[in-house]
Amino acid sequence: MNRIDRLTAILIHLQTKKVVKAQELADRFSISLRTVYRDIRALEEAGVPIGAEAGIGYFLEGYNLPPVMFTNAEASALLVGGKFVETLADKSLTEPFQSALYKIKAVMKGSEKEYLEELEPKIAVHAVTRPTPYSNLLLNEIQEAIAQQQVLSMEYLSNYNEQITQRDVEAIGLYHYGRGWHLIGFCQLRQDYRDFRVDRIRQLTNTGKRFTSRRLLSLQQYLSRETDAMPQTDVTLVFRKHVVRFMQEQKYVYGYESEENLDDRVRMHFKTRFLEGLSRWILMFGDEVTVESPESLKTLMRSLAAEIRDHYLPNIS
Repeated sequence: MNRIDRLTAILIHLQTKKVVKAQELADRFSISLRTVYRDIRALEEAGVPIGAEAGIGYFLEGYNLPPVMFTNAEASALLVGGKFVETLADKSLTEPFQSALYKIKAVMKGSEKEYLEELEPKIAVHAVTRPTPYSNLLLNEIQEAIAQQQVLSMEYLSNYNEQITQRDVEAIGLYHYGRGWHLIGFCQLRQDYRDFRVDRIRQLTNTGKRFTSRRLLSLQQYLSRETDAMPQTDVTLVFRKHVVRFMQEQKYVYGYESEENLDDRVRMHFKTRFLEGLSRWILMFGDEVTVESPESLKTLMRSLAAEIRDHYLPNIS
């Protein structure tokens, strides 16, 4: 990126937040802090009213850049992002996103609009799951509570006993994994952090009560804590070579790290926190796979094999 393009990009970046730190600009544009200072000074000399507060960052003082044009790559990124929003979010997010996309298209040049019109029907994202009807309008409300640091009151269906409990939650973030959205927050009932599946929320109300985030973990801190608390297990499996081609990218989901060629077999090394999930995956390969280690996985595989045998052949002892 040449300097003119970078100065424009820095100006746009300054409009995206109330305050922007110099280190944030350095990280985004892969430049030194000294270069950031020089670029900010160049913008100021060009008449851009940039305010600065020592130790906090830069901010614009009553200045807005007129609507900017998009490159084809930027327009394509917006289109693909919209496809993912349609698939992974509920109506409370998809409808505002579509509205925003229309506004963006309104400031595009004719050639850019034609480019998107040509590309749009040729991009698709497969929906593995869809938001359930009773959670179809919750994501935006949850986001507002997170941003405003407001307590959410909800009726939540427990995954363990299928009972509904009343919870007041200080929400710290939304996290998408396991094919669904999860609300992460501090539960006032349990006095601890909890992971709530959004599709199990039966009723949701924003109480309007504010809480302070100073005593709470950030979403990133919570996720790091949960990850560190789950021990990893080293696993070694040997597959017959002809079945390896059926794995494709699935092996990475289960912690694949490396492999060794053994003529007609392949030895694969995994590192996983979810041994049972891995065991159920390799069960599909039958006698085409052998567990070399650990012993706990061998025991788990024997147990699963026994369950299947008893299910389909109940009269055989």
